[in-house]
Amino acid sequence: MKKLCLPIILLLVTAIGALLYTFVIQGQTTAGSKSDSRTALVLEESERALVLEEMRAFLSAVQTIVLAATKEDMPTVVEAARKVGRAAQGEVPVSLMKKLPAGFKKLGFATHQGFDQLAMDAEALGDRDQVLEALGTLMNNCTGCHAAFQITTDKP
Repeated sequence: MKKLCLPIILLLVTAIGALLYTFVIQGQTTAGSKSDSRTALVLEESERALVLEEMRAFLSAVQTIVLAATKEDMPTVVEAARKVGRAAQGEVPVSLMKKLPAGFKKLGFATHQGFDQLAMDAEALGDRDQVLEALGTLMNNCTGCHAAFQITTDKP
């Protein structure tokens, strides 16, 4: 009986590890094509639409922040940044989160957190140059994500 316990435990640990890797680390992805080597996130059409909507919200916030910062309108900077901060993360369903690879989630979480930090700094410091510099740094997350990932609705 004792001789069977260790192999069974090892088998279970391996199976759990494989499931965690597939659903937490890798997500539902496929290799990119020859013409586009980025990792392809395989999503349902409604999930794809949700991710693209979030990206458009980031882009809209960036535009608002840049225009408001040039006018030194910090209340508008703060409002725009908070709209896409961590509070916006609650709108993503768990079923979609399971499909996203760890690298994508890491960039997404860091971007939401970065907008929250930008809002806090703009409110506390009111420094236009600091806001624009922080926004430029934050946009590295956007360009990094777009360089690494694409979204497809095709099944692997």
